[in-house]
Amino acid sequence: QLQFVESGGGLVQPGGSLRLSCAASGLNLNDYAVGWFRQGPGKEREGVACVSAGDGMIVYADSTGGRFTIFRDNAKNEVYLQMNSLKPEDTSTYSCAAEYQQRMCVLKFQRDYEYWGRGTQVTVSS
Repeated sequence: QLQFVESGGGLVQPGGSLRLSCAASGLNLNDYAVGWFRQGPGKEREGVACVSAGDGMIVYADSTGGRFTIFRDNAKNEVYLQMNSLKPEDTSTYSCAAEYQQRMCVLKFQRDYEYWGRGTQVTVSS
């Protein structure tokens, strides 16, 4: 049975850090490009970062400003988003998504991602 679950969200103070996890069962995440997306209140969903299939190209949105890192743990079949120096404007629901055998991941083509998790809430507030 295919499952795709995010975890690791929560409430953090500005300047703090969180590590989000995207865990999959029923498929091998290394065969997929995996992207992290976020949607804040009243905003459109936007891409944050993606890693291509087979640990290839990585892309970050300009909004991450070098504060976020996406990486895989193939042994655990998970993809992580390490978020540092968090700002209130990072407050959003973060979701991961997967696109089969995509070796040049692109954040703006969200419809190409076939599997989506339900998301985990990140709130940055003092």
